[in-house]
Amino acid sequence: MIAVDALWTFSLMVGLLTLTPGLDTALVLRTAGLGHRRRAWGVVLGIQSGTLVWGVLTSLGVTALLTASHLAYETLRWAGAAYLLWMGGRLLWTSWRRSVAECPKTDGTGAEVRSGARADNTVLGGWRQGITTNLLNPKMGAFYVAVLPQFIPAGAPHLTAGVLLTGVHILLAVIWACALIAFAHVLRDRLQRPSARRFLDRVTGTAIAVFGLRLAFGE
Repeated sequence: MIAVDALWTFSLMVGLLTLTPGLDTALVLRTAGLGHRRRAWGVVLGIQSGTLVWGVLTSLGVTALLTASHLAYETLRWAGAAYLLWMGGRLLWTSWRRSVAECPKTDGTGAEVRSGARADNTVLGGWRQGITTNLLNPKMGAFYVAVLPQFIPAGAPHLTAGVLLTGVHILLAVIWACALIAFAHVLRDRLQRPSARRFLDRVTGTAIAVFGLRLAFGE
């Protein structure tokens, strides 16, 4: 159905895209770094659910309407930018409000952070965050419209071939997410300290807000 050399070329392209530091990497690292392993996997599943949706819609030709319609693209772009700015701003505001005086006295192990965060450590909550972030990024749709059809052979079933290629992208992204979560798990004791959590929230919040600004004002 799909030539081996075309499959390898596509795998290399989406593999490099996956390894490039971006919004997905920031979300997974921040969530896993705070000890929210369930939520981190939820974020991964949500992001890849969004990727699958983009792949299916592109295979069916639906996302071509997104790039063809200036209004549709701009509406999704501004909605995505607003969501990212809100998410980044919330992280920054929370980190600035949090101070050592507001935190319970601890032995520096971050046990209180883990105890207070259990309510947020859910797969469903992470999934909602991941899929919302992915689907509100019109550049994902534009990327798939520009790349995916080039690797679908003439005469091949578009939906089947498109889902197969999207599955390759998802597999590589999940492998990379496993490495990120494992790395964060190794550093979990340091990252769960109140001071480290504030620093991580500020770095992640700034990164997400920058992505939102680039989405809003970029070409």
